[in-house]
Order: sequence, then structure tokens, then C-alpha cells
Amino acid sequence: MNHSAPRRARVRAPELIGKGGWLNTGGTPYTLADLRGRIVILDFWTFCCINCLHVLDELRELEAKHRDTVVVIGVHSPKFVHEAEHQAVVDAVERYGVEHPVLDDPELATWKQYAVRAWPTLVVIDPEGYVVAQHAGEGHVHAIERLVSELEAEHGAKGTLRRGDGPYVPPEPEPTALRFPGKALLLPSGTFLVSDTTRHQLVELAGDGETVVRRIGAGVRGFADGGPDTAAFNEPQGLALLPDGSVVVADTVNHALRRLEVATGEVTTLAGTGRQWWQGSPTSGPAREVDLSSPWDVAWWQDRVWIAMAGVHQLWAYDPAERTVTVTAGTTNEGLVDGPGAEAWFAQPSGLAVSHDGERLWLADSETSALRWVGADGSVHTAVGTGLFDFGHRDGTAGQALFQHPLGVTALPDGSVAVADTYNHALRRYDPATGEVTTLATDLREPSDAVLVGEDIVVVESARHRLTRLRLPEEAVQVAGVAHRTQREATEVAPGRLQLDVIFEAPAGQKLDTRYGPSTRLLVSATPPELLRDGEGAGTDLSRALELDPAVPEGVLHVSAMAASCDDDPANEYPACHVHQQDWGVPVRLTEGGTDRLPLVLAGLDA
Repeated sequence: MNHSAPRRARVRAPELIGKGGWLNTGGTPYTLADLRGRIVILDFWTFCCINCLHVLDELRELEAKHRDTVVVIGVHSPKFVHEAEHQAVVDAVERYGVEHPVLDDPELATWKQYAVRAWPTLVVIDPEGYVVAQHAGEGHVHAIERLVSELEAEHGAKGTLRRGDGPYVPPEPEPTALRFPGKALLLPSGTFLVSDTTRHQLVELAGDGETVVRRIGAGVRGFADGGPDTAAFNEPQGLALLPDGSVVVADTVNHALRRLEVATGEVTTLAGTGRQWWQGSPTSGPAREVDLSSPWDVAWWQDRVWIAMAGVHQLWAYDPAERTVTVTAGTTNEGLVDGPGAEAWFAQPSGLAVSHDGERLWLADSETSALRWVGADGSVHTAVGTGLFDFGHRDGTAGQALFQHPLGVTALPDGSVAVADTYNHALRRYDPATGEVTTLATDLREPSDAVLVGEDIVVVESARHRLTRLRLPEEAVQVAGVAHRTQREATEVAPGRLQLDVIFEAPAGQKLDTRYGPSTRLLVSATPPELLRDGEGAGTDLSRALELDPAVPEGVLHVSAMAASCDDDPANEYPACHVHQQDWGVPVRLTEGGTDRLPLVLAGLDA
């Protein structure tokens, strides 16, 4: 019998180059030739992007299961200027528990060689050095797992598979009291509760902000209720005090809300199943039965716990009386659109704070580098920020001020709001009365939250692993303005007709899931909207002819695609089904002689 290998498109893999060099290899640089004989998975990521963090988590199981045949290599490809700093990448690798080699590619050299267009993108290279698959977005690891098993069998039979230890060398642990803390809370007793994110714990610090009073949580990744020594978290972030004196915790990577009984240290689960929400999952219902997606911060407002659901670009709320959760704002589309809650777009909301008069819920919308707020009527407004691709450090009127990926907001007594301007290493202030943005402090290292204590503000200085106390200044610090646009080069496209093709091949052994109607969805819009004369909106076909207005020289095409596939086995009554999903923001420049086709790979290879 002829056991011939499956026919696959094969493209020789380009070399791995990055000016920042290699991390997690004990200082050894690697080439593709060094990795010959192994199945290599390149994970193109950037540490600001929540979908990239989801994929890091998805890959953990595959890495453990195929440790002697698979080498995962993170190729760090920055979006924000701060992410091109080498030390920031070193920090992120530790912060998110990345246990594989990472190539720091600040100039996007390898990204361009592989024609990558989106974060995250996974590329599979076979043991002979050929690219055999490319996947954009999250939800693909099951398909890659299947491909890995095929490649193991195929190259094992050919004698081209080399088993053994991979190149990963863990860094030395650092003996600090906190490790990349996320958020903080002032408890009624005058102590601080801090989410010690990288150590998967909550830490109570004395009023000095330094002395450790107690730790809550086992200190390893896990999802378990119980007392302070047995309860387990997974990269916890936001904290909010409830009227009954307990604390609600955004347990980010567990996709859950937890409750801490402050007196006893007992931890229970309020909401979430431990599974990540996907398109088509319920968006309301009994809190313990509904999936959530990377809740990043929480705040008590209007008798509910409001949740910054970073993973799906929405706000949700938990009602403790009814024990239910529901969406309160956002469509799951990523971007900056104001209006009624049901029509608003967010981009990774990561910080929440209620104004002192209770009229507004302030929020840090990190991927649009924006400060936004929700009114008492549920409508969404933008105070500062313009969209996904403009950021910087510029003070002045709200209309022209710039932030860079802020993660935290703190309401100040005078009605203004302090912003933890994370990637600018600064604490900023916006005053709604004057519409002015100023800088309160600089030289903070990735501040992610701040807490008001009397006349002082205590900042969570995440990448310095500490709380830092500042006197709220009478006069704000003056800063020379800097404006940035994303480093990605615009794609040169011809004016007029542009053929958009999203490429999706169902994984081996699967077919498109058409049980409930069309299994694919495509949503297209543009910034500015005038760029698209035709082709905007939602549809089920993954290819679409767009018409670009020659009068608009440049802009961004926003493309969101989804495809569902299921096991293709007629005998199986309950086939396993998977949703593949990705959002692209493609900067385009209209140029005579530019391309008239835009291929975006969701899964497969563009023939």
C-alpha cells in the first residue's frame, strides 16, 4: 500500500533576522539551519495586543505535549514606539510567562520577509525548512496541533525529524516583592491590595506601600477557589471594592471574575466558566454559565460591577443581586466609534474609574490610545484620542493631545481624571472643565494604575515592580510634544476597484460548518469612511470587490473575518467545531500602478 505524504504547498522559509537579538536562549543566536529537523512555529506577536496574549496561552498546551519535536519562536513585531525598546520586550516576555525563544525584531524585518499583515500570525515550518501553513488571529491551535502530528509521522518515516531538547533557556528569577503588578486598591483599613499579575497572586501591602502583610493565592497558574494558600489565579488584573466590603478581581487569563473575602482571604468565583468567549456564544445569562474574554478591569457603578472586557472590545456588567452578566456597550468590532452603548466600538478597554459625582464611568481604551467615558444614560463619548494608528505624548487641547496605550484611569476629586499613560511612562491629567491635557509626572516605568490617598497619588509602576507615591502637583509638568503613527508601511493600492480576498482553508479533517447557515462572515469599514465608495458592511462571502475613492489619498481598511469549521466525520454525532477569527487594520495609500488585489490569510496559504 502506498502511504504517500499529503500534498502541501511548500515555500522555502525566509531567514529569521531581528536587530534586538534573541531572548530566552541563554544568549545564543539561532538561524533556521540550526533548527532543521524540528517543526518550527513562528508566533508573530506584539505585547500590546490582547489577541496575541490569547495565542500565547493557547500555545502552552501544544508546547508541553510536543516538547521534543516542536520549537515555538516568538517573533516580536512592534506596533507602538515603546514596543520597539529592547528592555520593554525583555519585560513583556517575563510578564506574560513566555517559555520559548523570542526574536526581537524592532524594524519588522522578519515580519516583512514573511509578508505578515496582522497580529497575531502563526507560521508553521516543516523539518526541512519549508513554510507549510500560515494562520492569522486566534483559535487556530487545534488545526496546528493536527498538522504537527502529521508532520511528526511524515518526517519520522522519512528520517528528517530530529527529537530532543529545544533551545529555550529560562531567565534567572528576580527577588522582588511584586512582579509586574497590574492594578491596586486602597482597602478601608488603609492597606493596599495589589494584583501581582506575573506571580498569579494578590498581595496586601501595609500603608507604606512596601511591606508585605500577606499573599493570597498559590502563586502558580491555576483556577481554584479556596483559602489564601489554595486559591489559584491566572494573571489577575483589576480590583474593585464592593459595598459589602468584599473585593471583586478580574482574573484575566482565567476569563473569570473572582470574589475575595478580605477578612479571611477566602476566594470564590462570581462569573465565567474558565473558557474564552467566542462569536456566537451567549452574551448574557447566569454569571457562572457565560464565557468571558480577558476581563482587564472592574468598577462598581449603578449597582453593578462594570467589566472592561479587553478580549472582545466591550463593556459588560455583573449584577450581584441577580447573579447575571450582560453586555452593556460595544459590538466586538475594534475601533473608536461613539454613540449609544449598543453601537459603540472600543479597542481593548483596560482601565475603569467612576467620577466622584457618579455621573461618568471613565475608561482607558488602550489600543486607540484614548480616554473615553460612559454617561449615566449608557452613551459612549471620547474625551481624547482619534483611533488605532495615532499615538504619542502631546499635551494641550483634548482635540490634539496624544497618549500611548494607556491602561489605567483614576478619578480626581476636582472632576478631572488621571491617566496611567503606560507606554509613555507618564501620569497624565485630563480636565473636562477646560478640555486640557497635562502631564503630572514622567519617568514612571509602564504605569498601569493609580490610587488616590489623601493629597497623594500612588502609582502602580508595573515594570519597576513597585508602588510609587507622588504628591499631586499644583502645577502640571510641561512636556515637549511628540506625535507618532504606527510603524507599519502602508500598502500601495490602485484607486478604484480593489479585490479583497480573505483566504481560509478548513484544517485537515474538517469542513466548513454550515449547520446554522453560512459559516463565514466578513465585515469591512474604513477610516476615513469616505475612502470606501462601495463594499462597506457585513456579508457572508470571504471575497469582496471594494471601490476606493481616488480623491482620498490614504486611510485604513478595517477587515474582520470569521470562519467556523467542524470535524468532517459523518459517523460522529457531536463533531468538534472551531471558530477562526481575525481583525485586520490595513493602512493603504492610493497610488497609480498600486496593486488591485488585497489578500489576507486567515488560514492556509495564498496560492
